[in-house]
Amino acid sequence: MAQPCTGDHPPRSLPVLHRARQGLTCRFRCGDACAKREPNRSANPYFGEVLGAVLDRRGVLRAGAVLGLAGGAVAVGGPALAAAATPGPPVAPAPSPAPYGLDYATVPPNTDDAVRVPGGYAQNVVVRWGDPILPGAPEFDFDHQTAAAQARQFGYNNDFCGILLLEGPLRRWVLFSNHEYTIEPLMFRDYDAEAPTEEQVRIGLAAHGHSVVEIVRDREGRMTVDVQGPRNRRITGSTEFLLDGPAAGSPLLRTSADPTGTLVLGTFNNCAGGTTPWGTFLSGEENVDQYFANAPADPRLARYGFEPGPSERGWETVERRFDLAQEPNEANRFGWVVEVDPHDPHSRPVKHTALGRFKHEGATIRLSKEGHAVAYMGDDERFDYVYKFVSSATMRKGQSRRAREHNLSLLSDGTLYVARFTGDGAEDGEYDGSGEWIKLAAGSTSFVPGMTAEEVYVFTREAGDKVGATKMDRPEDVEPNPANGHVFLALTNNTDRGKAGKAGPDEANPRADNKHGHVIELVEADDDPTGTSFTWSILLVCGDPADPSTYFGGFDKSQVSPITSPDNLAFDTHGNLWISTDSSQALEQNDGLFGVSLTGETRGRTTQFLSVPIGAETCGPVVTDDFVLVSVQHPGDVDDASPDRPGSHWPDGGSAQPRPAVVNVYREDRGRIGI
Repeated sequence: MAQPCTGDHPPRSLPVLHRARQGLTCRFRCGDACAKREPNRSANPYFGEVLGAVLDRRGVLRAGAVLGLAGGAVAVGGPALAAAATPGPPVAPAPSPAPYGLDYATVPPNTDDAVRVPGGYAQNVVVRWGDPILPGAPEFDFDHQTAAAQARQFGYNNDFCGILLLEGPLRRWVLFSNHEYTIEPLMFRDYDAEAPTEEQVRIGLAAHGHSVVEIVRDREGRMTVDVQGPRNRRITGSTEFLLDGPAAGSPLLRTSADPTGTLVLGTFNNCAGGTTPWGTFLSGEENVDQYFANAPADPRLARYGFEPGPSERGWETVERRFDLAQEPNEANRFGWVVEVDPHDPHSRPVKHTALGRFKHEGATIRLSKEGHAVAYMGDDERFDYVYKFVSSATMRKGQSRRAREHNLSLLSDGTLYVARFTGDGAEDGEYDGSGEWIKLAAGSTSFVPGMTAEEVYVFTREAGDKVGATKMDRPEDVEPNPANGHVFLALTNNTDRGKAGKAGPDEANPRADNKHGHVIELVEADDDPTGTSFTWSILLVCGDPADPSTYFGGFDKSQVSPITSPDNLAFDTHGNLWISTDSSQALEQNDGLFGVSLTGETRGRTTQFLSVPIGAETCGPVVTDDFVLVSVQHPGDVDDASPDRPGSHWPDGGSAQPRPAVVNVYREDRGRIGI
């Protein structure tokens, strides 16, 4: 087998293809959601209409220019911002004192078919699509795939990545990856979208879900999978899940195959996730609507994007549960936060109804001082909402059986909230303000007029509409900083912001035609995550630093890297923010991982740590003192690509097909990351 690309040699030659990401990612990840009218048709008012923004000479965000609502253009000191300025040449950050933990040579923007890392760093592929992860699994064979083999191999399009250190003499971890979606035209040489074979459907089902694997790190820093690891497991689109919490058993969740409304087969479109303080992994079911066919004319189904007609993958031709004309409630059994116990490979994964149902990007946990588990969540759709959940019980310390059983129930009962942001206008000259967490439901009690508690949990978007939650620009990862508890929100983009008949810019979403996204910092009142009020401010307005509409926390924009479409967030042990991107090449550069300083004179300093191959998205970063893990999703998804004309040969090189994978990056001298 060819060796993985290390980033130390020129990119391998590829056929002449258009290098923009093609429509397959949009079709198979979210059902072309951005090409359709957004499901949120509510008339929720947006707050504090911002009349534009100007930047002072240091790049500090200022209010007071003119918003041309009719044309969707924001004037920034005169120049129009409507479609954002055309990106200029890549900015090469000038030397500056590096914050602790972010001292590395900035990787320049590029379109290489390789993972590029700073000088002095090395990398290796930990696990890739099709690699055996269970004893007896066959080696991957692109042209002879089977569902039985895929169910014992690493799944496709891994997104979230989480790790837990295991006790023992070796440096060993259990690694959790979820597998968001499949791209069948790139997986099968003979794929017919109008008539997929039953085996192709079942391979697709098996390629979704989760992989749990034990990994070992050698003395040089390389990581490999232990196929014999006792915790290794594949969870697929056919694995049995338990529905728990206040909506479990509801008539809204019952089907002919499951009259109890408590058992579900499979999980799909898992995006980001989280690692809990009690040693489990969370994963969010996101764009689940696209897997189902023949949705009845029901506004509650339409609010989640379910449509009439056949599905993209045609799974309804093989299993009736994907045909909503026959099983309309099956739609309600997806769109939840999933919890997996990696220490018990025989345990049944759980879908937590108490955390609400929407297009979950993920869920991340902060503990209150008393030990309540607070889960932060974003609904990844244009003009949808930010949520949190506060557990009723508190976490118990220790690993006793009783403590573990108790902690595994923490997300089964509590209070669900949705966020309303309020701007404070132009008085202080910055984009910031306050906000409140609005109660939706707790246990069997609904706080939403006209909705029962079960309806709130199953139709959470409708509940957010009714209470006037703030429409946001695709809220994706929502992560609390372990250093201080501040919560950071990645707003990936929203090119519909400011269009005729749609919500215009406001202080929390300040740009019309927001193609590059932004990042918000949220601070809970009195540092209490169980409370109902907060303050917020904008940290980054992403894009080309040469674009006057961008903002980097007030830091000198000549010393930052271009960044677009923030997606997943992580923190290092020093309290620095790390951002992975999903740009669709909005800046005509490959996606990457970026380190961001949050304190002092370097606040807002944003520099690129790595870039991923052509057509790929950077996902699931894990940043430790000793290594960085990233998920490389859909490499080679560029215009005109196919198995006969691959858009990438990463990670195996030569003439190999592209394969999504987890990559480990470490210092060649075994030193600490960013030091």
